Amino acid sequence: MTMRMHIALSLSLATLMLVAAGCGGGDSSSGVITADGSSTVGPFTTKAAEDWKAAGGSDVTVGIPGTGGGFERFCAGETDISNASRAIKDEEAALCAENGVGYVELQVATDALTNVVNAENDWVTCLTVDQLNAIWKPGSTMSNWNQIDPSYPDVPLKLYGAGTDSGTFDYFTDAINGEEGASRSDFSATEDDNVTVQGVSGDKGALGYFGFSYFEQNQDTLKALEVDGGTGCVAPSVQTAQNGSYTPLARPLFMYVKMSSLADAEGLADFVRYTLENEQTIAEQAQFVPLSQEQIDEQLQKLEAATA
Repeated sequence: MTMRMHIALSLSLATLMLVAAGCGGGDSSSGVITADGSSTVGPFTTKAAEDWKAAGGSDVTVGIPGTGGGFERFCAGETDISNASRAIKDEEAALCAENGVGYVELQVATDALTNVVNAENDWVTCLTVDQLNAIWKPGSTMSNWNQIDPSYPDVPLKLYGAGTDSGTFDYFTDAINGEEGASRSDFSATEDDNVTVQGVSGDKGALGYFGFSYFEQNQDTLKALEVDGGTGCVAPSVQTAQNGSYTPLARPLFMYVKMSSLADAEGLADFVRYTLENEQTIAEQAQFVPLSQEQIDEQLQKLEAATA
């Protein structure tokens, strides 16, 4: 069983545990830490929870309704941690404030949103941001590869992407189309990145996008495209995501931690501290781009300030 399959199975079991626990998340008397939100960040948190439990820590359940769905529960006071593949929106922050939910924002990993094509696609290795915009902008009618570039063959273009409740969708549309949520609607949208993997790997003319870790797990059947953000073509990788050269599709990944739970929920502060102190190992094993030590130290300082 591959690491990604193992984490996905654990994540599914954790989600079932969360459903069984009902909506009582964040109740310190339960002895269970509840995390919810991004399907991108979910495997990272699940790996952290597995390692924490093996080290004698408390139970952590992880749900994956998407970043937006996670913030809905978090700002209603139902969870201890909200996993997010984008920063909290103003309206979400306002809802948290209205409900008296204070939080600390912690970056837990880095991601490189990756454009993928079928492994048999032999005509494209790089797309410019302008070309991606032409493909994905609202109202786009591009339906063939030769519409992107006349040198490309006459092959139907089939698109796969993130669902509209996903932080991945928000980030990609903002980076490529200049506005969160601005996108053509005639594509196969899903909150499950494995659906995109299956769709693109099964269609020579398909194009999709998701987090870098999903490409790494499926690189035998998919090909990652380089992106030209204005300074030449750059491939998604750990190095280019960390050094900022993979632009504009490198992005931070977050945990939002409820302030009141840091004091009340059994083991929450220790779990989050353990996650940050072991971030590089967790990220590498779960196939994410790890933070630099300087970034980790900065997040630990934010956690210590929140728990002081």
